[in-house]
Amino acid sequence: MAWYEEWFNDDKHQLVYGHRDDADAERLVDLIVSKLDIPPNGRVLDVGCGRGRHARMFARRGYEVTGLDLADKALDVARQRAASEGLGITFLHGDMREPVADGVFDLVVNLFTAFGYFRERTEHIRALRAMVTAAKVGAYVVQDFMNAVHVRSSFVPTDDKTVDGVHIRQERRVLEGRIEKTITLTQNDDIHVVTESVALLDQAAFTSFYDEVGLDLLHTFGDYDGDPFTPTSPRLVLMSRRQPRPGA
Repeated sequence: MAWYEEWFNDDKHQLVYGHRDDADAERLVDLIVSKLDIPPNGRVLDVGCGRGRHARMFARRGYEVTGLDLADKALDVARQRAASEGLGITFLHGDMREPVADGVFDLVVNLFTAFGYFRERTEHIRALRAMVTAAKVGAYVVQDFMNAVHVRSSFVPTDDKTVDGVHIRQERRVLEGRIEKTITLTQNDDIHVVTESVALLDQAAFTSFYDEVGLDLLHTFGDYDGDPFTPTSPRLVLMSRRQPRPGA
């Protein structure tokens, strides 16, 4: 089993990443909506939706939202949170490499580095092709990824914190074009260790991917405020459009 299949379904994942801020999700969704001509009440697919932060933001704005994720437990949380807000979001369990529809969505999003997990370029292409397939011709695909250049130059090798009585140690390294993080969670005599591994995909890699899967890149930003992308930007936000089918 791949690390992400097990780890994203682990209750301990929330201890490490529960600090994620809804305000950041609001800023990113605001940026997307302001820059792209998405129809009112349009259909949005959130690929790698996790616990549904961004899906809920889109639904609050009146869009018809579908979330896709591989982690059952994360989807359970997403459904509960959406229901508590009275949001009618559809959450699907599935692998991002498998298309969920053909030419249905006005916007497909893949946010907060929910990408780069695979070892082979062909698998990244497969995942992107599934996103493109789900979008209508002329519709939009948005990815939000870490800035690989910035990560290489500024990552913190080790840090420690304690959450709900659990000591969390994170050790980071760059290895063979990937950022790897070993997380050790310790509570009394219970020790749990997991290693995350994500490809350090830069802007050139995404441009190459997009050329192959039929996406025209429209906008590139370096943060959720819409600032230009630079080598020191914290994020790489890519907004693209699905090209017409050949001969269309």
